Amino acid sequence: MEQKAVQLDRETFSCPICLDLLKDPVTTPCGHSYCKNCIKDHWDTEDEKRICYLCSVEEHKGHDTVSAAAERTERQRELEGSRHNIQQRIQDREKDVKLLQQEVEAINGSADKAVEHSEKIFTQLIRLMEERRSDVKQQVRSQQETEVSRVKELQEKLEQEITELKRKDAELKKLSHTEDHNQFLHNYPSLSALSESTHSSSIKIRPLKYFEDVTAAVSEVRDKLQDVLRETWTNISLTVTDVDVLLSLPELKTRADFLRYSCELTLDPNTASNRLLLSEGNRKANFMEDEQPYPDHPDRFTVWRQVLSRESLTGRCYWEVEWRGGGQFGVAVGVAVAYKDIGRAEDSDESGFGFNEKSWMLYRNTDIHEFWYKQVRTLVSGHESSRVGVYLDHSAGILSFYSVSDTMTLLHRVQTTFTQPLYAGLQINWLRNSAEFCKLK
Repeated sequence: MEQKAVQLDRETFSCPICLDLLKDPVTTPCGHSYCKNCIKDHWDTEDEKRICYLCSVEEHKGHDTVSAAAERTERQRELEGSRHNIQQRIQDREKDVKLLQQEVEAINGSADKAVEHSEKIFTQLIRLMEERRSDVKQQVRSQQETEVSRVKELQEKLEQEITELKRKDAELKKLSHTEDHNQFLHNYPSLSALSESTHSSSIKIRPLKYFEDVTAAVSEVRDKLQDVLRETWTNISLTVTDVDVLLSLPELKTRADFLRYSCELTLDPNTASNRLLLSEGNRKANFMEDEQPYPDHPDRFTVWRQVLSRESLTGRCYWEVEWRGGGQFGVAVGVAVAYKDIGRAEDSDESGFGFNEKSWMLYRNTDIHEFWYKQVRTLVSGHESSRVGVYLDHSAGILSFYSVSDTMTLLHRVQTTFTQPLYAGLQINWLRNSAEFCKLK
């Protein structure tokens, strides 16, 4: 019995071709095992037909045998189908590559044209500014020459008059020492009369800063040009596709996440109410009891105690405001964003932050937080903090206010559509109150 088992086991591990134990065994798809060299030699002699040695010499139990030609025909049909699919995919991908290449060429061509056109425009602007600078310089020098000639002419007249007066004084002095009365009376009428004196009212002494009005006018042109360029540049930025919008924005949780979008803001003195005093490099606004001597300006808030930032806001921006209060009334400060065309001089809701459709404001009223938009007041829950963080995603229409401490606590969030660039705003309503754009690191 044991001998029979050994014999069966040897048959199991023997090569059907060489009849020896398997050496470097391999198995064919039909399930038979051979020595690698034996089956390779058999395939070579069979002209690489490959279908199995046992299957070719005897009917194999467990499956039907087919001719190599039939099997080749079936596999050839599958191969042709696979090749067809591959070739179709190649054609599709080649078309996609071609389309992408055309898009690249279109992008490059459009960008080149935009840059070329912009260069021409800026060159024209620079040339125009150079011409205006030359004109102003020439006008100032011409006026300088005229004024200096006028002054020197008066100066020469005065010097001539002084010389004549000194001569007359010497003659009169000499005559006054004549002892002979008859001689004195004889010579007195012969003295020539004094010429008409230059009246002092004809000499107009002007202030030392002769061309201060020119400097003021040029400065005004600069400010207006800066405003135009800033607003226009914002519009240019808005027309360029914001690639970030196409990408998924990870959720911002920590303060470090927000600081990646931090922006430095300053307050625009031309917009400040005359009850607000700006300091700290125009980053801080203080409520004052006395009105400040600000010059008239069309951008100034004349009724509401407000001020806007000089910088416009688009894309993703983050800034922080430190608000402080004092005295018995506590804190009454608003942190806002607004469009530039918000009302300025109106004693109405058109110019107050949060009282119209052109501005949004988070307001701290003593111990209460409120959000205002279009005169609608929304109470905001959240613990008190002296610092508020504001996050704006202009393209996505997201405006969020956070209480800033060791952690970021969301106070209120707005989801809307912004149609214009925004400007950061501050509103301060009580004495000893202040608000400041913080320097962020």
